[in-house]
Amino acid sequence: MARTSTAEDWRVYYQRTGERPPRETLLEALDSFEAEATIGRAVDLGCGGGRDSIELLRRGWTVLAIDAQDSAIETLLARPELNEFGAWPQTQVSRFEAARWQVAELVNSSFALPLCLKVDFLAMWQRIFDSLRPGGRFAGQLYGVRDQWFGDPTNTHFTQTEVDDLLLPYEVELFREEETDSVTPRGTTKHWHIYHIVARKPAAT
Repeated sequence: MARTSTAEDWRVYYQRTGERPPRETLLEALDSFEAEATIGRAVDLGCGGGRDSIELLRRGWTVLAIDAQDSAIETLLARPELNEFGAWPQTQVSRFEAARWQVAELVNSSFALPLCLKVDFLAMWQRIFDSLRPGGRFAGQLYGVRDQWFGDPTNTHFTQTEVDDLLLPYEVELFREEETDSVTPRGTTKHWHIYHIVARKPAAT
């Protein structure tokens, strides 16, 4: 059965999650870029309340923050850190299928890409790869088939073999499978089956 969320549900969700620390996958990717002395353009795909966008801006990156919900962008743009940094993200309210962005060094999608519908996922995954500069990185999560939301038509789930196939064009720098039970930001208990990923597009030869 599909889960439904109201605009108020999303607003509360972004308020609860926006000020949490940035995701470990993003930090792993950024540490690798720093080791290469690289700062560039990042796309935060499904930016939510801005926990990752804020970290990118703090480190001097140019950020395009994309989310399907107006309330996500509103929450991000209200963050007081933006005035402290003197830097603001570009923003776009759009679903994955309609989102547009330029070539980037990083596409970050923390816990958002599983919300891309299965019928659209492969095209979206290819767009991400094509939009990365050589040496650029994808950082984010995919859901596995033992996730509690498996079977929900609004989510996309993969076996490990399928994920391995998706990652074939990349150099995989971080791959961690996780299964855990925890309370979601909306207050419900859920079993998670997650693949945490940082993958690098091979440099041009």
